[in-house]
Amino acid sequence: QLQLVESGGGLVQAGGSLRLSCAASGSMFSINSMGWYRQAPGKQRELVAAIVSDGNTSYADSVKGRFTISRDSAKNTVYLQMNSLKPEDTAVYYCNWYGRRWWGTKKDDYWGQGTQVTVSS
Repeated sequence: QLQLVESGGGLVQAGGSLRLSCAASGSMFSINSMGWYRQAPGKQRELVAAIVSDGNTSYADSVKGRFTISRDSAKNTVYLQMNSLKPEDTAVYYCNWYGRRWWGTKKDDYWGQGTQVTVSS
């Protein structure tokens, strides 16, 4: 089973920055997309940023211009650079990979355990 491990969360003041990392325990046959989701208390999980196989990226409107998603394929790692953080960015952030674990298998979602980001005002 592929394991995704997030790191880099923490407590930061508004206007500060954090860099999240998501490292995989192994490789995948093919990756369609890698993304970051977040879930605040009492709210649904939402997509924050994603990067697809050709390198194109997409962002939620609320984080455009502040967050940047990137990947290092050699390290099996995806990053989320978060700048100009706001209190409303407070949430548990989850890493997601979507693709085929092995040749011939169906595409599936893989999730990390989540990392807490808290932005104080």
